[in-house]
Amino acid sequence: MAENPAWKDDFPVSWVDDHYVTRREFTKSLALVSCAAFAANGALVAMDAVERGAPPPEPKRVAAWGDLPVGASRVFEFPGPGRPCLLLRLAEDRYAAFGQRCTHLGCPVVFRREQRDLQCPCHEGYFSAEDGRVLSGPPPRPLPSVMLERRGDELWATGIRT
Repeated sequence: MAENPAWKDDFPVSWVDDHYVTRREFTKSLALVSCAAFAANGALVAMDAVERGAPPPEPKRVAAWGDLPVGASRVFEFPGPGRPCLLLRLAEDRYAAFGQRCTHLGCPVVFRREQRDLQCPCHEGYFSAEDGRVLSGPPPRPLPSVMLERRGDELWATGIRT
């Protein structure tokens, strides 16, 4: 009597269940996944259109003029909760602020003082600390820039430039 090959003992396969998914079922699942992806993209486009049509955000006090030492950064939320932004003091009289979410997949970016850039540690994306432009990596577009205004001895966020 013939002995079973060793692999059949290690990997027993029920040949009845081997052909479980028919071509028709596979095609149906591909169509459903494609429709779901299309609907999700449509929802994202609709949300973006609603956000663009929203009134400008209310100005928000971010810091006192001398709060941060030169080369330091601080996280704040603008235009509202759950929207983290980074305030950078680049020089004695120069501040910059950007949205903290990377434009690639939304990971938080961090300020690297010595290199004077912003890094997305998730996929090694780099942005300029001066203007938020992409220096290298996978991000497809620059970081959104937060418009800052000096009002006396206070620094205010007044809007976002994408």
